[in-house]
Amino acid sequence: MRSPIGLKIRNLRKTLHFSQSGFAKMVGISPSYLNLIEANKRDVGGTLLQRIAALLNVELEVLTGDREQRLINDLEEVFADPMLESLSLGPEDARNLVATNPDAGAALFRIYRGFLDARAEARAMSNRLRSDPLFSELLHQMLSQITAVRSAAEILVDVPDLEGGQRKRFHASLSRDSRTLSDVAQTLIGEFERETVEHHSVSPMREVDDLIIDERNHFASLEELGISLRNEVLAFGGYAEASLDLALKHKFGVTVERAGQVQAQTDELPGQYRYNKEQKLMWFQGNCTMSTRQFQLSRLYAELSGLELLMQLTDDKRLTSANSRRLAYRALGSYLAGAISLPYADFLRDAIESKYDIDFLSQKYTASFEQVAHRLVTLRAPGHEGIPFGFLRSDPAGRLTKQFPLPGLQLPNAGHACPLWAIYGAFRRPNDVVRQVVTYPDGSRYLFFAKSTSKRAAAYSQAPFYTSVMLACDILYADKTVYGEGLQLENAALDVPVGPTCHMCIRRDCEHRQEEVLASVDSMHSVRTPLVSTKFDVGDADKNA
Repeated sequence: MRSPIGLKIRNLRKTLHFSQSGFAKMVGISPSYLNLIEANKRDVGGTLLQRIAALLNVELEVLTGDREQRLINDLEEVFADPMLESLSLGPEDARNLVATNPDAGAALFRIYRGFLDARAEARAMSNRLRSDPLFSELLHQMLSQITAVRSAAEILVDVPDLEGGQRKRFHASLSRDSRTLSDVAQTLIGEFERETVEHHSVSPMREVDDLIIDERNHFASLEELGISLRNEVLAFGGYAEASLDLALKHKFGVTVERAGQVQAQTDELPGQYRYNKEQKLMWFQGNCTMSTRQFQLSRLYAELSGLELLMQLTDDKRLTSANSRRLAYRALGSYLAGAISLPYADFLRDAIESKYDIDFLSQKYTASFEQVAHRLVTLRAPGHEGIPFGFLRSDPAGRLTKQFPLPGLQLPNAGHACPLWAIYGAFRRPNDVVRQVVTYPDGSRYLFFAKSTSKRAAAYSQAPFYTSVMLACDILYADKTVYGEGLQLENAALDVPVGPTCHMCIRRDCEHRQEEVLASVDSMHSVRTPLVSTKFDVGDADKNA
């Protein structure tokens, strides 16, 4: 759904008692052009929309409807739940609810989250009780201790003439068995609590995602601190690994060690890098790339230097658990590392001049494709914005492991996306950029471009692990990127028809469907089409070239 920005501008203008001609003069445009905007016959964005929002004294998101669009996507998933199938609620119902009563829609989604939590907790407990030998043993111990306590208590009650020594022994036995019963019960409760946390439907990572999305993935305080910390590193001779080594040693006494050769992974030497807090030692595996080393050194410097600010930002009511706060601390630490190593103003200028050529930016800033792509998504400073991008990362199994949505672009919250997306086609062409222009069922069009890369193998015997990263932008911005060159952007007939994910897609005739469309999504259509293929075909990528 495209947000009716013009209608919102008109209503807010009338609320403030501005005439159309007077407000047009304040904005700096003609009354006729303002009339077209308010009638939703002209797109409006960039600095003009920011100026209008400032004059109307509202946040930019109030006009663009970013939050409403995300709520619509959430409600569509709620209505797609098989439990609500008989109600025949579909995407149009979600849009109508948000349009007429967004608070009620938000309340419904919160209740649904609570229901998922309760269901996950009940299922987790049921599964553990049925199948886990630990639970069976704990329950057996509890029954044994209860029997022993009851027997001792009955003897003390039914045999009043026990000798003093015997009565004392029974009291001691009763006390011992009671303590054992308490310990077993606490262990059992602890297992339940652990299982509930692990199967929490609203995962800590989802809470972190929601926090970042609410802030539009831009944290001005971290950008400001990033400039200051970058200057500290530059004082040691430029921004490079050697300078970061010296800065960490000078400010925090941290030593950086690089393995001369690849070492086998052990409990003491896990993965490609690790930081030992007690020894103040940052260690890198011999196969670790330069971009990874520089970014991890930047993140360590960021987390040690920005401790107070990071703790302040993660002390947020939207983060409801220790796990979500820990993950948010790491995520914001990575954000600060990006602000240090990829300075906002310089990076934005270079991005615009290179038409967002990620490979060029990667070489200039000694960063990986994913690091640059992620930084592009954070270029959201009011008045100094880059192209609005959505960000996705997938593992080889097709599971989405990281995402930052683009308002208006419907993405699945978890699991797998549409198999026709370029993010999956990139796995067939490692290290090449795969691009495509796509059309959603509602007619909205986007440019997708993705690249699959692997972590450098630690040894010959180790198989490379590939991940695919994709950026998406509205078709209106495609010609401002190097990835739109050579594509017939004006010819929608050449677009790849896609959806968000199979069970949420209403394209009933799609031969690439992997699972049946849910009835609640398909309720607006009277004919149901059976699956005609289960083939995972990504051959349509780059169809527009």
